[in-house]
Amino acid sequence: MSGAPRLAGRVALVTGAGGPMGRSIAARFAQEGASLVLAEISGNRLREGQAAVEAALAPEAGVVAHRADVTQRDEARAAYEAGMARFGRIDILVNVVGGIRSTTLFAPLCALDEARWDDTFRLNLKPAFHLVRLVAPGMVERRYGKIVNVSSMNFAGEPGSSDYGAAKAAVASLTRTLAIELAPHVNVNCIAPGTIRTTVVSRMPPEELARYAAKPLLQRIGEPADVANAALFLASDESAYITGEILAVTGGVWPAL
Repeated sequence: MSGAPRLAGRVALVTGAGGPMGRSIAARFAQEGASLVLAEISGNRLREGQAAVEAALAPEAGVVAHRADVTQRDEARAAYEAGMARFGRIDILVNVVGGIRSTTLFAPLCALDEARWDDTFRLNLKPAFHLVRLVAPGMVERRYGKIVNVSSMNFAGEPGSSDYGAAKAAVASLTRTLAIELAPHVNVNCIAPGTIRTTVVSRMPPEELARYAAKPLLQRIGEPADVANAALFLASDESAYITGEILAVTGGVWPAL
């Protein structure tokens, strides 16, 4: 690490902070001097995320770990209030929570039931809905804030992924709307990851994993650290003149409608 830490003195709230991407983002932020508020639905994963952050935490920084299902309004508020009680403000919000809860990752639209459709949209959109409404007023008042949403390259369309792709397209659209509504003092951007080595990828059969690794120009599966580095850029002042953008972290697969 060279130069001054890029997030020194900042407070970041990261959801899904116990999963591979959220944990990597939180630890990377800690390496750059941030204090962290960690929200995670799983108590075990939350402890893992907290341990990763504490190992990287700057001496003057702190961490609050709060078990919460941030799709639920009251639980999202409780995580936010735990961070506010400790640090007094939230400078950076990273909305990582999302995905598909079904054990069947891919299914054509006509094979989906309404419950899965509704659950996928709730999982991918409700956390941002709740938490942006909580943190944005303070950011606007202080005339500073960074919001980073996590979409997916699947927002451009992917066979068997109609619910997830449509939900992630909504995340991208929400990002651009928020960038307009919260301008000029709050930067709102979005990361669209490709295939990243997460728990979902770990469930893929080897031949399917090889097929996904062959798609990108860079000929590999992405790592959580690749997403963390992109999130760090968007959360830092290095991206001060960037808002409303969708940053593809895909190894060279460009998602476009």
